[in-house]
Amino acid sequence: MVEFLIQGFLLLVFPKDVVSRLFDRSGWDRKQSIFTIVGKLFSLVCLALIVLTSLKVNSGLFIAALVLFCIGVTGLVVAMFNFRNTPSGQPVTRGIYKLSRHPQVFSQIIFLLGICMAIGSWPALFALLLSKFFQHFGILAEEEVCIRRYGESYRAFMERVPRYFLFF
Repeated sequence: MVEFLIQGFLLLVFPKDVVSRLFDRSGWDRKQSIFTIVGKLFSLVCLALIVLTSLKVNSGLFIAALVLFCIGVTGLVVAMFNFRNTPSGQPVTRGIYKLSRHPQVFSQIIFLLGICMAIGSWPALFALLLSKFFQHFGILAEEEVCIRRYGESYRAFMERVPRYFLFF
């Protein structure tokens, strides 16, 4: 829950134009929007399972889970500040975005994976994986919009930087 409080606080203190850019869905088609909504529903299921399941502090995986959680939260905060510090008419290509085109999404996966490990919940992990599978279509939509908006500079960025750090 700490991550959600941090992210919520940052969204409250960031300028409104930055927040609106973060949640801009213009240019998406119906299928992309529906898949993203389905993904968000699975995110809510994952979150509910996380809230309703106690931590397994004595588990051998707990330390690894805590490390993943901290890495994920740190990555998300850094990515949000990189996004905030990029002028609105430019694609975000600096900071952690030099390593991943979608570091916020990747960081969320990492910290939620850490939480799923810390609570030892296979159903929460399954909901997380389904959530990110469906939300992947939103990521593809964002990239299509960025290509239309920024043209060749974004295509070059896509060729240089993987979508999810070392993957894809």
